[in-house]
Amino acid sequence: MEKQIRELDVVALLEDIPSEHLSRGEVGTVVDDFGDGVFLVEFSDRLGQTYSLPELKQDQILLLHHLDRAEIPV
Repeated sequence: MEKQIRELDVVALLEDIPSEHLSRGEVGTVVDDFGDGVFLVEFSDRLGQTYSLPELKQDQILLLHHLDRAEIPV
C-alpha cells in the first residue's frame, strides 16, 4: 500500500532538475500540496537556509519514512 504524500513529509528527489540546480537523491520537505499530485518542496542546507523551492510532480519524488522499532521483525 502506497502512503499518500502530505505537507511536512520528507521526500527524496528521483531525478536531476538542472534548472533548479538539484540532483537526484537530494532530500527536501513538502511545504504545500497543490492537488493533482503537484507539491511545493523546500530544499535547505544544514543551517536551514532554503536553496530551492520547486513545484514537483509526485512521480519526481519518493516519500521517505522511518520504521518504528515495533515494526522491525526480529
